[in-house]
Amino acid sequence: MKEIIFIVKESDDGGFLASGLNDSIFTDGDTLAELKKNIKEAVNCHFDDDLPKIVRLHMVREEVFSA
Repeated sequence: MKEIIFIVKESDDGGFLASGLNDSIFTDGDTLAELKKNIKEAVNCHFDDDLPKIVRLHMVREEVFSA
């Protein structure tokens, strides 16, 4: 596998949530550095032999305001 993509959102409780776009991998972290470490651990646990060479984070920020 060449690449895996994660959708990253800010948590309502603070920190970040990440979910694999095409894989059932979910993790979180209080900081971006912790999130990246947790993503690496989750990817290593999920894939036995065919580890992705690239992990891509797609940062999503939702903002709501009145018109």
